[in-house]
Amino acid sequence: MIKRVAILTNGGDCPGLNAVIRALVRSAEKNGIECYGFIDGYKGLLNKEYMLLSNNTKITTGLLSKGGTIIGSSNNVNVFNMKIEEDGKVKYVDLSDKCIENLKELKIDCIFTLGGDGTQKSARDFSTKGVKVIGIPKTIDNDVPCTEITFGYNTAVQVATDALDRLRTTAQSHKRVLTLEVMGRNAGWIALESAISGGADVALIPEIPFDIKKVVKKIERNIKNGKEFSLVVVSEGAKPKGGKVSIKRKVDATPGLDDIRLGGIGEQVASEIEKLTGIATRNTTLGYVQRGGTPTSFDRVLSTKYGCKAMELAMEGIFNVLVTVNGDKLGYVSLEDIVGENTEIGASSGSNNEKTNIKRVSLDHELVRTARDVDICLGD
Repeated sequence: MIKRVAILTNGGDCPGLNAVIRALVRSAEKNGIECYGFIDGYKGLLNKEYMLLSNNTKITTGLLSKGGTIIGSSNNVNVFNMKIEEDGKVKYVDLSDKCIENLKELKIDCIFTLGGDGTQKSARDFSTKGVKVIGIPKTIDNDVPCTEITFGYNTAVQVATDALDRLRTTAQSHKRVLTLEVMGRNAGWIALESAISGGADVALIPEIPFDIKKVVKKIERNIKNGKEFSLVVVSEGAKPKGGKVSIKRKVDATPGLDDIRLGGIGEQVASEIEKLTGIATRNTTLGYVQRGGTPTSFDRVLSTKYGCKAMELAMEGIFNVLVTVNGDKLGYVSLEDIVGENTEIGASSGSNNEKTNIKRVSLDHELVRTARDVDICLGD
């Protein structure tokens, strides 16, 4: 019988985080369970910084529509491989046992980890050390395996679609090609779905290395058929055939964290299109706009379902799992299924680890077939 639980939100902020927190807190209150929140993700767990979330209506009121996370988040902390300085020297140590001590002192029966593949990798690592964990999949990238959709994704697609609707008026007025670079890391879900919903002519995704000549051919065919403008959606992880991803910068990250920041491929594609066609081409990069702000009604409901299911599992004594949704069915899978072959404690789940088990767009996916059926060029 669980009596006290804690929530942490980790990684990039995402629409729907507060809605999940609200669902967890309200479910906890209904069942007489105390609910706490660690401040700034795993950082708060390490430093024992927390707040009481339950039995305070001021905290949960208005959370459904509120973006971000009221308990903060961090994406630069790996407690299994923390950077510290002693006597002017830098070394990396495993401080996960300190986190476990904090949980024991606070008498926390279970922690809910709201995050993407990196967050759930650490959750799995904690589970191997006896911590009772339930993960809830959060990322606008929709790349967490074993679940059909992550909360935050629908909002990101809607933002990208709105951007395409606005860009179309400029492209049409000036007879230009406009490219839109969207997030997604190494998965093309946002680019592909927003291209379909926004009526784009081209969608370039990480899973299909592109030939710029095929893109140009599509644009020229548009002109021949009387359409004097084109819209091109480019995923930040897209790359040309035989080429590499466009890296905006590398950061000095703790080992076990992703040190690559993607970006710039939209500008690159726009420049090449203009050079090959002579048509004025401009790029817009959405960036963090996709991650912030009010979640869509879909994400509010999905987040609530995820939160309620997670609390149900905790009360049933089912731990060390990730809550999933497939079709209209809520379920769960082992955290071991989420990490796949990436089982080394403290290892990165980022793009610099080939064992990372993320969900990519398969070439026979319905979205790919739909895109081709409506004559969206995928660059191949």
